[in-house]
Amino acid sequence: MAADNTRGIREGYLASEPGKGFIASWLLTTDHKRIGILYLFSILSFFLVGVVFGLLMRLELISRGPTIMEAHTYNAFFTLHGVIMLFLFIIPVVPSIFGNFLLPIMIGARDVAFPRLNLLSWYFYMAGALLALTTLIIGPADTGWTFYAPYSLRTGSSVSLAVFSVFVLGISSILTGLNFVVTVHRLRAPGMTWFRLPLFVWSLYATAWIQIIATPILGVNLLLVMAERFFGIGVFDPAKGGDPILYQHLFWIYSHPAVYIMVLPAMGAVSEIVPVFARRVIFGYKAIAYSSIGIAAVGSLVWGHHMFVSGFSYTAAVYFSLFTFFVAIPSAIKVYNWVGTLYKGSIVMDTPFYFVLAFIFLFSIGGLSGLILGALSVNVHLHDTYFVVAHFHYIKFGGAGFGMLAALHYWFPKISGRMYNKRVANFALVFLFIGFNTLYFPMFILGYEGMPRRYFDYLPQYVLWQHVSIVGSWILGASIFTMIGNLLVAAFRGAAAPMNPWGARTLEWQVSSPPPKENFETIPEVTRGPYDFREGA
Repeated sequence: MAADNTRGIREGYLASEPGKGFIASWLLTTDHKRIGILYLFSILSFFLVGVVFGLLMRLELISRGPTIMEAHTYNAFFTLHGVIMLFLFIIPVVPSIFGNFLLPIMIGARDVAFPRLNLLSWYFYMAGALLALTTLIIGPADTGWTFYAPYSLRTGSSVSLAVFSVFVLGISSILTGLNFVVTVHRLRAPGMTWFRLPLFVWSLYATAWIQIIATPILGVNLLLVMAERFFGIGVFDPAKGGDPILYQHLFWIYSHPAVYIMVLPAMGAVSEIVPVFARRVIFGYKAIAYSSIGIAAVGSLVWGHHMFVSGFSYTAAVYFSLFTFFVAIPSAIKVYNWVGTLYKGSIVMDTPFYFVLAFIFLFSIGGLSGLILGALSVNVHLHDTYFVVAHFHYIKFGGAGFGMLAALHYWFPKISGRMYNKRVANFALVFLFIGFNTLYFPMFILGYEGMPRRYFDYLPQYVLWQHVSIVGSWILGASIFTMIGNLLVAAFRGAAAPMNPWGARTLEWQVSSPPPKENFETIPEVTRGPYDFREGA
């Protein structure tokens, strides 16, 4: 296997391209695998920047009153932390890294449908990221990541640049979604029918449609904010005849489906990992596949539950509350089927599977707390409190974040051709899990007791749980840097990875580690489903 791996590294996508220097061969590449690696390093770099901002905000709250920064600086850090973690990390992380790298291989294709467009999407991503970070130099935006009007129209900070950076990032997201939809429709290998597609591909496909349909709504909304700031037209500012509630509607029409852009691909990764380590066929394949489409469809109809206290129609609020409970059904189907797959399975305990178990536990807490917020009467009390912050992070980080880390540890041998230190990875996961719950679970209590979100200061009765949460942030931060460090060391010095270290059955594990440049010498013909673990299958 080690010899095969050496040949894979020498002849695979990591090999230098003839006639191009090292830098040019990466920056001008149209190989979907290299573009996935470009996304991997850039997204994880921005993620670590966002982690540092989060740690600084938690440290500021270690005592009442100003500690290490003033209120305006805290608001600026809060805004940039939100923009980085949502638009630079959570939304693109699984589709842009693992979707780019793996989707063509998993369907038996040589590349995505539009390779140059794929590279262009990365350049749009980098341009948007650099624009967002530039606001640190010229005056950070202080509106929060939602850019709510009318404050975002009146503050003197660099809101226009921050808004434009998110607009550019949206273009990148649309291009990626368009590429994936066409790739799945047009480039599947012979015999790769819709119900032979890996469930990860189903999740990317459903996510891509959300990216294409919902993202332009956000783009139009942000352009209107810029037009109002530059030209003084009255769209959202009530002093000029505008309607700030209209901004909220347009923002959440995109941003709630964006929740599923964040979580659906992570769910798809979990759906790949569970049957591999349970050593059995996934329970309810079609139910999981259809539930991805169901989440994308119903999730587009529930944006109003972010606005229960905004003063809109009570009848509309009742319907939005009802649909919020409906959207929990396809998510529950996935959890039920994952657990059903484990039942009486020949479970193999290994690092990616530990991440999956953490994901299922944390995502379930996030989902159940979402039902609490979806109830009209309870929402009035909990709206804009720390309870929302806790729910938000249990879904985003506990769900999408832990799902991404499960995917990273599962596919790392295939991407890099090397194995990481499992003992260090397991150690980091234990403390990541402890730190995460110590940081965010007290926020449920703080929110129930009435602590408002986004506040620079707090009353004396909130001191205890704030301090517990701050200690959790230190544990969480240390475990994240340990985990990333372990993978970086493995990428350069790790032992050679076998072609299929986990015993998986999907197509990406049937090629060398790392994969060859063209993925397959000849396009494979698919004759079975992707999760058949029968002897000899």
